[in-house]
Formats: sequence, structure tokens, C-alpha cells
Amino acid sequence: MKRLFNRLLPKSWRSTVVTIPVIRLQGTIMAGGQFRQNLSLASTAGLIEKAFSFDAPAVAISINSPGGSPVQSRLIFKRIRDLAIEKNRQVLVFVEDVAASGGYMIAVAGDEIFADPSSIVGSIGVVSASFGFPELMKKIGVERRVHTAGQNKAVLDPFKPEKKEDIERLKALQLEVHDTFIDLVKERRGTKLKDDPDLFTGLFWTGKRGLELGLVDALGDMRTVLKTRFGSKTQLRLVSAPRGFLSRFGLFGSNKGFSAPDIAAAAASGVIDAAEERALWARFGL
Repeated sequence: MKRLFNRLLPKSWRSTVVTIPVIRLQGTIMAGGQFRQNLSLASTAGLIEKAFSFDAPAVAISINSPGGSPVQSRLIFKRIRDLAIEKNRQVLVFVEDVAASGGYMIAVAGDEIFADPSSIVGSIGVVSASFGFPELMKKIGVERRVHTAGQNKAVLDPFKPEKKEDIERLKALQLEVHDTFIDLVKERRGTKLKDDPDLFTGLFWTGKRGLELGLVDALGDMRTVLKTRFGSKTQLRLVSAPRGFLSRFGLFGSNKGFSAPDIAAAAASGVIDAAEERALWARFGL
């Protein structure tokens, strides 16, 4: 409506200032817990909806993520694309340090992807990592007791030796998820992608090499690109969460209380999540 009203005004009265909403998507991608805030549809949907409510020619998205959950990655991707089509908005994605694996899956929601020459992009693959403790159990004299209804309910139990058939089953699942990822990248990037045998092997590259491979469209930073495209007076408006940091976790101003066991369980879970998150970033030297 504002843009329509602006066009009806005499040319000398029209505003020449363009405001572009900006979303920052930073962190690992996984369903968030009570005390950790990761990228998921639940944690980003409000920001995405708010950004697309602006009367602007485009929405800018800054991404800095080493990946994580393929489901949450695709849900975020889909929400961005659905709103881009519904609101008829151009989506411009800017890679910061890294947009890898699930982070790159979200990045391809952009009509154009920009990166720094030293950004890390790619890692189009699927990984599953865990630990095994069968020998430790023997050494400390602890017996593992697992009772199931269904012969496959305890597959890949970390306290038992791996079975060949369990590994084959896991790899089959990974291949299906990988195929979905590849199809999505091909659909979005199309003929921009170069015919390189390593493109979908899980390897990752710098933004400079990513440009040569067709993973990104250009090298550049957000402020320069937006002002070049929409005019020197273009303003960038960061879209922030509607509530304060602590209230997102229900610690203050919430009717929901947390008991001591709740806090202890969340803290223990947080340690595990932090270790997984650290491992994801470490893969890219960050």
C-alpha cells in the first residue's frame, strides 16, 4: 500500500529511500531445547514472517551455519520460498563465515546467493556420528540390559558392538536424505551448477571456488550489494525477535515454571548439544 501511495504522489514528493528487511540466521540447525536457541522452524518462523510483511522489493538473509538437522533445514527453506512466492519478493542470501550442509540448503532459498571470497560453502552430503562404548562397559563391570518389543528397536546401541546390517540400514537412510538434498540444490541452482564430480560428495569450498562451481552467484557483502542495487540511500532494517532473549526460554515473564529436575535435565542435554555444535563448527576450522 505504501508503495502504491508513493507512486500516486507528484514525482518531486516521492520518497527515494528503500528499506530492505534483513534476517540473520546464525547457529547450528536443530530443534531447540528449553535453554538453547538453535535454528529451527519454530525459532525462525516469526522472523521470516515479519521480514516478508515489509513493503520492500526484496528480503535479505544473512546465513552463518555449519548445518544440522536436514528436516529443520528444509522446513526453513520451504517457509522462505512459500512467502517469497506469496508476497512476490526477491530473496537475496548473503553467506558470512559458512553456509554448509543444512546451512547451504537454507541458502538455496535465495534467488541469488552472495559470499565473501573466504566464506565456506557446500558440504552437500549427510553425516551421522556417534560414540561406541562396548569395551568400556566390560572394564567398569556394568551390564547393559535392554528389552524391546520389535527386533530392530535397539539398532546402533552405542553400548553394543556395531552390526553390519544395522550400518547398511543407516547408510540406506542417509542415501535417501542425500538424494533429497541433491534434488533440491539442482532444482534451485539449475544450469548455474558446473559439472564437477565432487559437487555432491560432501566436500566444501571457499566462496571464491563456490562461485566457479555455481554454488554462489557473486562475491560481495550485504551493504555494498544492496546499496548498489537499490540506491545509495537504501536502508537495512534488521528484523529481530519480538520478545526479549530471556523470555524466549520462559525464564522471566512466563506462567510456566521450571523445577530443579527440569533445569538439571536441560543442563545435561545442553552439554551434549554444545559438544555436537562445537564439532559441527570445527569441521570448517571455526
